[in-house]
Amino acid sequence: MPVTLEHGEGSVLIEELPDGKRRLTVTPRHKAQFIIQNQWTTSYPLDLIQLMLDVNGAAGLCFEIMRDEDHSFVQRLLENDLFAYFAPTDFEAKRILDFGCGDGASTIILARMFPRSQITGVELVPSALSVANKRAEHYQLKNVSFHQSPSGTELPESLGQYDFVILSAVFEHLLPPERTALMPKLWSAVREGGYLFINQTPNLLFPVELHTTMLPLINYLPDRLVLEVAHRFSRRISRNETWEDLLRKGIRGATEREILRLLPAGDSIAVMLEPMNHGLKDRIDLYYVNTNPTRLRTIKRIARRAIKAIRIVTGVTLVPDLSLAFQKLSNRPGSYLSTAGHGP
Repeated sequence: MPVTLEHGEGSVLIEELPDGKRRLTVTPRHKAQFIIQNQWTTSYPLDLIQLMLDVNGAAGLCFEIMRDEDHSFVQRLLENDLFAYFAPTDFEAKRILDFGCGDGASTIILARMFPRSQITGVELVPSALSVANKRAEHYQLKNVSFHQSPSGTELPESLGQYDFVILSAVFEHLLPPERTALMPKLWSAVREGGYLFINQTPNLLFPVELHTTMLPLINYLPDRLVLEVAHRFSRRISRNETWEDLLRKGIRGATEREILRLLPAGDSIAVMLEPMNHGLKDRIDLYYVNTNPTRLRTIKRIARRAIKAIRIVTGVTLVPDLSLAFQKLSNRPGSYLSTAGHGP
């Protein structure tokens, strides 16, 4: 028998399928309610679906489940981005920190990708961690642990150091004071010779804000004007959302220069790598690989050539999203600094 779960944003119809899966259909309470994905077929049990509904609301339910179960979504992007810089064997038996893990989708995916490595998820919001832990329980994963950050500017105590510190679709959601406080601490959590990896972060230099509002040119406007334009022209933004709300949603993205500036020098140096595996030459090629190969292929080829020309002239990599890898090398007198290679 179908089951209907109710939420303030809408209702969720759950239909049991012959293969043991469940088809979810979300009906919004109001027509103006924006829903990225209103239907999904899942292997999740009812109690996990109910928990995710409570935490994410009806509007975000299917999308959040998709992030884990649709291997062509987050997992494909992680595989493309990570393996553009590193070989799969580079992650064998390593310690990997997934900072800002949210509901745990990226952490679960990393645990599946690297079953012999220890994956640690760190998240500030307790309700998100409850979903993350329930997901790990659902998959019976033994190589995953989750920890709560004490505040938006601190890391949990006794985390130790990691071979890889990953921020997947996270950096853009950090408020400016959090970026300033957290990045040096995350850099300290990277062992010498290890890597800081940031991906799926919108490029603040790109002419269209594709993450939060889908509006052109607002990346180049002052904050106050951006808020006014977003309220007036974006159907993704409600009138009662503040500038801090939009910053938390990721409206301001980041730049390579900002991230590098936040990594302290001291006894270490951050060497930014280029993705050169699988025939790639730069991050523009990586962006092209990550786009849908069946849509607007000719236009995308032209755009790739144009972005490469802009990089030659200005030195700016004008891709929509940043995928950045930094190796931590010693800057102490007498140490050997090597920028060659792109694996551990």
